[in-house]
Amino acid sequence: MGAGLYLWDNGLFALDSIGALAGAVDGAHEAPAVEMRTRSGKTLMRININGEGRPRCVTILRNQLIKALVNAAKDAGVELVTDSAVLAVRPEGEVHFGQGRVHTADLVVVADGVHSRLRDSVDLSYTRIRMRQGAARIMIPQSGGYLPAEDSVKLLESFHGSRRLLYTPCTPEHVYLAFTCDADDPAINGSYVNTAEWSRSFPALAMVLRATEGVPVTRWDTFEYVRLATWSRGKVAFLGDAAHAQPPYLGQGGGTAMTNAVALAAAVSRPGLELPDALQTWERETRPGVERTQRTSYRMRLLNRVPDGVRNPLVRLAGLTSSSANSQLAATRLRPKLTSENPKNPKNPEHPDITKETQ
Repeated sequence: MGAGLYLWDNGLFALDSIGALAGAVDGAHEAPAVEMRTRSGKTLMRININGEGRPRCVTILRNQLIKALVNAAKDAGVELVTDSAVLAVRPEGEVHFGQGRVHTADLVVVADGVHSRLRDSVDLSYTRIRMRQGAARIMIPQSGGYLPAEDSVKLLESFHGSRRLLYTPCTPEHVYLAFTCDADDPAINGSYVNTAEWSRSFPALAMVLRATEGVPVTRWDTFEYVRLATWSRGKVAFLGDAAHAQPPYLGQGGGTAMTNAVALAAAVSRPGLELPDALQTWERETRPGVERTQRTSYRMRLLNRVPDGVRNPLVRLAGLTSSSANSQLAATRLRPKLTSENPKNPKNPEHPDITKETQ
């Protein structure tokens, strides 16, 4: 079934742009708030969402998003080919498959994840940082008995030491949990979570944790940060975790990737632009906003090393100011430029990289 996903305004905009929004959010959970909490359940920071004038965020299952994307692609006439591994790509647009097959394309889009083999096949220089922390994901059945009714519908992130526990209702039937900790933390025992150990860290979530007993970890991922020297080489463009991976502290990995994909499609579709110019325009307009999101998410890892006695009042104080929430929500307001204007025309001086308006 895979993990739960957060879709903020920018990701929802991207899905709407390609006709996949309705299918993706059908039956999705819309929480009233995101809260950061202490191990005992005290709220340190609250961001209200999904109300009039508020940011929108829905949580869904990964397989539902994939199904919506597949249906939208078929409706658009896209041919989907599975069981066809790509071994390498070349800047001139060659795509090398197994058994010696080679196809040539006008544009090759590489989005094969943080461990991208294709990224290396074009000799592209990049920075890749493997972080100390990662997350184990588990899906449990929804139950009214885990938390008080007013809390059970919220998106909750609790802190203790270097551990975080993310509680995310995704559907009326499913709750997604992410256990964030150091890669060598003994509280993650192979394919299972040490429920007793995590319950000692987060006593306020003991009922939730009890439901994870005997439930295998869906997957473990060590967090990484990736920054490419350039997002394209010849006729090959890179996006998603292959180009701009980030730790998931903002819940923006997927939203950033989808928004950037729409921006790429818009750039190469502008009349009068040759592909090299279109790819340069795409990167120039989009990269600053993407990298601001990356930097904010990467900086948030620093909270992992702050003792509870210092971190709790620090986060509580940040929650009293609008600047902290604005920083965390900046990526949700970004929109790709979908107009066909000449890229040499002057930009909006306030937002030269990405427009905020739906055009």
